[in-house]
Amino acid sequence: MIVAVGIDVVPVERFAGALARTPLLADRLFTAAERRTHSGNPRSPESLAARFAAKEAVAKALGVPAGLSWHDCEIVTDPDGRPWLTVAGTVAAAATECGVNRWHLSLSHDGGIASAMVVAER
Repeated sequence: MIVAVGIDVVPVERFAGALARTPLLADRLFTAAERRTHSGNPRSPESLAARFAAKEAVAKALGVPAGLSWHDCEIVTDPDGRPWLTVAGTVAAAATECGVNRWHLSLSHDGGIASAMVVAER
């Protein structure tokens, strides 16, 4: 049963500018695994913006509860390149409170916009 849907869009150029102006921002928003590809290369600004959109979409699906930690929502990629959402700590607690025990995730970026949609399921 679908509990909620969250969607978010991020202008890539604006997001990349924020990362450039605030060097520690990427560390605050993303886990080490999220910041790098499977081959160990840094992710592109488009890819990071899509991951940030996913975290925002998760928060929206949960009703934007206070106190969520960015690192407690992680977007991981399987060897085939498919993104998956894992939650822990503050995000897992909020999800449990809402009855969410399964997530579906879609990421996209094109034309200078990154987007993400999540479906929270019970």
